[in-house]
Amino acid sequence: MTAGAGATAREPTTTDAAGPVLQVADLAVSFSTERGLLRAVRGMSYEVRSGEVLGIVGESGCGKSVSALAVMGLLPTSARVSGSVRFRDRELLGLDDPQLSAIRGKGISMVFQDPLSAFTPVYTVGAQIAEAVRVHTETSRDQAARRAAELLDLVGIPDATRRARAFPHEFSGGMRQRAMIAMAIANDPEVIIADEPTTALDVTIQAQVLDVLRTAQQATGAAIVMITHDLGVMAGVADRLIVMYAGRPAEVGSVDQVFHAPRMPYTLGLLGSLPRLDAAAGQPLTPVEGAPPSLVALPPGCPFAPRCPLQVGVCVEVEPGLDPTSASDHLAACHRSDEIEAGALGPADVFPVPPPVEPPIAAIPREERPVVLEVRELVKSFPLTRGALLRRRVGTIHALDGVSFDLREGETLALVGESGSGKTTTVNEILALAAPMAGSVVVLGRETSTLETSTRKETRRDLGMVFQDPSASLDPRMPVGDILAEGLRAHGVAKGQRRRRVGELLGLVGLDAGHVSRYPHEFSGGQQQRIAIARALALDPKVIVLDEPVSALDVSIRAGVVNLLQRLKAELGLAYLFVGHDLSLVRHVADRVAVMHLGRIVEIGAVERVFGDAAHPYTRALLSAVPLPDPRRERVRRRIVLEGELPSPLDPPSGCRFRTRCPLFVAVEPERRQRCVDEDPMGRPQGEDHLAACHHAELRNRG
Repeated sequence: MTAGAGATAREPTTTDAAGPVLQVADLAVSFSTERGLLRAVRGMSYEVRSGEVLGIVGESGCGKSVSALAVMGLLPTSARVSGSVRFRDRELLGLDDPQLSAIRGKGISMVFQDPLSAFTPVYTVGAQIAEAVRVHTETSRDQAARRAAELLDLVGIPDATRRARAFPHEFSGGMRQRAMIAMAIANDPEVIIADEPTTALDVTIQAQVLDVLRTAQQATGAAIVMITHDLGVMAGVADRLIVMYAGRPAEVGSVDQVFHAPRMPYTLGLLGSLPRLDAAAGQPLTPVEGAPPSLVALPPGCPFAPRCPLQVGVCVEVEPGLDPTSASDHLAACHRSDEIEAGALGPADVFPVPPPVEPPIAAIPREERPVVLEVRELVKSFPLTRGALLRRRVGTIHALDGVSFDLREGETLALVGESGSGKTTTVNEILALAAPMAGSVVVLGRETSTLETSTRKETRRDLGMVFQDPSASLDPRMPVGDILAEGLRAHGVAKGQRRRRVGELLGLVGLDAGHVSRYPHEFSGGQQQRIAIARALALDPKVIVLDEPVSALDVSIRAGVVNLLQRLKAELGLAYLFVGHDLSLVRHVADRVAVMHLGRIVEIGAVERVFGDAAHPYTRALLSAVPLPDPRRERVRRRIVLEGELPSPLDPPSGCRFRTRCPLFVAVEPERRQRCVDEDPMGRPQGEDHLAACHHAELRNRG
């Protein structure tokens, strides 16, 4: 079961003195490609003991997942694997598939990144968990079915016996991941490998899944190998860490050593590029410029040298070994690790951090600035129909129900909340520039319901859009110059002006104007998003909508894009409507924040006020679930882990829509609870520029 209010992060594990259950030594994995031999893993070594959590972190393509698949024997036959993988003194490399199948799921199990792909869609969840039980034990179908229900109950699936008969698509993302964990622990494995188990999950669901993993570990006593790109998650979960770069470990040590005394510049860069919930608002992040090297053609010397401000001559000539620092159990692959230790260097001492930027208009009080976007009592619903030939309406999805906010010149307003809260629907209603179902949308003084064709086209110039995934939003058939000129051409800009403007845009976002003839696939992910930002700026808009603009990027690259957005906002006087779920990032980029839950804004105000003294229990739970990249603080931090799933917008609860998950609702007296059941709370002032829709906000510390 998931923990309720007051859950705390785990203490460091005292590991089993009997010896490691899994030993990996000098593991190497390579693949033949058209461009040459791709060396995905280059000398990976580690061991893990019962009850221990080993974290493996690094950017995309560093070899994290490939090393895990090699341990499980799940790589394609084209992969060349060498080294040693020993499970309880038994060598796994070289075993055939039937021999490995006897170990998979029984001795070593795996939690995959995408549970929807890992589950078979045509069988029920319970049947698939029961099958995992019967493969390894002499158990009847009825016994296996009961065991499946017990496991689903253990990982916090409500009404487990009934839900075991549901299919994977009938589970939410968080429930599917919990069901995947239930399958992984079905046979009490000694090792659980969790490959990005919280990727793409909302922060509240992420907290639930991590709590379930702790429960699973306590129930089985298993060792866990946790693979992720999120260092913040590792701070509260891992005992030891391996930081990977270019296919091999760059730093290895206890979680405290790596976070509080890093000895490798790459680790310093990763830590500095993390947005922190406990940092001052608006502070620039530490960017790690450049991109990881190609694993087909690695440069000589240290693979991080081209991106490292500390590089010297030996760095580009000799690749450093993974050697002990002053602590024998803390290893770093850096020629200058001793100097980093002696100088007690932090991220800002190694990587140049741009100074904070603030638009000139920030000196003007908010109430005196022009309103560039206003949304009032916006309503949007969708009919739910069934039937093939004769479709009939069976319900209504209430996506938005009375959303109101405004955006002023030169500010950033962030819309935050779980998936299904209505953030994207709100953005779509604004960008449609059409008459809403109910309510109003006013862009730069023009109400969208009254726009004529010519006025609508003119208004579109003032609205830019940056999408979540740059590789999907940029046409792969068009060179960058044509992509940037497309909007200019549509609005009648002359050819010569278009050419000059394209060069200006590339320079504005930090790219070479000579790259206009390149195609999107020839750029890294961070560069692609810079191109997408340049396209959004092409027509000099006043407002830019940023829909999760950096969630698809690695954390080190993300920092540079975030700093770019902040600089452009100051230089060009832009206003941003920022849609996101990463509250740590929101604290860095936003001036104001609106917290959405089930189609409504439950709290809105200045970031400092909302984050500093959140009045709504939902906001408090969201903030509580965000991991801090500080193991010492995570161990003593108390959390509010929400029980259950987001209610269905088909049938929202009466009264307060959050009451079914609200820890404050449980804490107050019965007569106060009845008000939550009967009355829909309206936004009430909690101070200057701070509203919260909660009947009992003054009792917030009781939740």
